[in-house]
Amino acid sequence: MEKQITGVMMYYYYVCKRKLWYFYYDIQMEQGNENVAIGKILDENSYKREEKHINIDNVINIDFLRTQGILHEVKKSNKIEEASIWQVKYYLYYLKQHDVVIKAKIDYPLLKQTVDVELEEADVEVIEKTLESIREIVSKDKPPVFSKLSICKNCAYHDLCMI
Repeated sequence: MEKQITGVMMYYYYVCKRKLWYFYYDIQMEQGNENVAIGKILDENSYKREEKHINIDNVINIDFLRTQGILHEVKKSNKIEEASIWQVKYYLYYLKQHDVVIKAKIDYPLLKQTVDVELEEADVEVIEKTLESIREIVSKDKPPVFSKLSICKNCAYHDLCMI
């Protein structure tokens, strides 16, 4: 049975296809990773008054919603902003499929910045093609071939990829 494609998988698609494949097959490397630990501390200590981690169908996990109907995704850094934007657009796409139309923001509390995210008509086609591409990647018996990226040195999967 095929797994549902999650928001994290959409994010990983734009970060690293190899990391996406590992994650899809439940090969988890986040335990003990310093960057992941910092992200968890940031999550626990930011926006404490908000109801957090709204899981919808085990597909999307919204960091929090504000009363004005704005979805918020919290990120430690904007280094991989494109991936974050597509993750949030996927959330909006998924919600729109369920007749929920809202706006979204990416919050960078350490940077004291926010980025507004909207689902444009052209984004729907990009997301649908990305979903097809994700299905193709995860249908393979092996992860995609390793290619060194600028983010590799900070990645939780670094040691696994370097084997």
